[in-house]
Amino acid sequence: MSDLIQLEVNDGVALLKLNNGKVNAFSHALIEQFQTALDTVEEANVPVVIAGQAGMFSGGFDLKVMQSSPENAIALVTEGSKLTRRLLAFPTPVISACTGHAVAKGAFVLLCSDYRVGADGAFKIGLNEVAIGIAMHYAGIAMAKHGVSDRYLNRSLYLAEMFDPKTALDAGFLDMIVAPEQVVDVAMKCAHAAKGLNMRAHKATKLKAREGLLAEMDRAIEVDQKGSL
Repeated sequence: MSDLIQLEVNDGVALLKLNNGKVNAFSHALIEQFQTALDTVEEANVPVVIAGQAGMFSGGFDLKVMQSSPENAIALVTEGSKLTRRLLAFPTPVISACTGHAVAKGAFVLLCSDYRVGADGAFKIGLNEVAIGIAMHYAGIAMAKHGVSDRYLNRSLYLAEMFDPKTALDAGFLDMIVAPEQVVDVAMKCAHAAKGLNMRAHKATKLKAREGLLAEMDRAIEVDQKGSL
């Protein structure tokens, strides 16, 4: 089986690439490899850039698993939420290079990153759960309330509206838009600039600022494990 996550650590910066087919679906195997890659990044104590492939950041959870049974769907969402929670509390800067479409879990990775560079173009970014018949999980609701701009929250969370990159910038999913061929390079430049931070202070400030959200995520994950989607 080919690696679903590709990780490179060079010159004090990590580049973590999603590599799971044409939509970079979040499966159990991808999440497990993602967590292992984060272990390496954390040990190296360096900023990390999360990237997809040209035209696709991630299309979200593996729908084959999500549609196989309620129990399987809950198990996958739980593992995905634990990954989200880890990224929110990650001790070094997390920068996403949104190389194209970012749907559902893909959009949540953007929301829990410290900085997001997006590709300009005819791409869709947002939370489509309600549109495909999935009631949003509590951990997802907590993340959406934290990251999506107030005037876009209803449209995103309850109406499953998908945004183009310019609207996604206004809605809170992105911080910068550049030409598609520049996304990863610009994100890497941001990561190199972040090397100048004091990582101890970065971690402490992040944990203080997100203390309430992290506690809410812990409660939400526990409730989601017992509920249904």
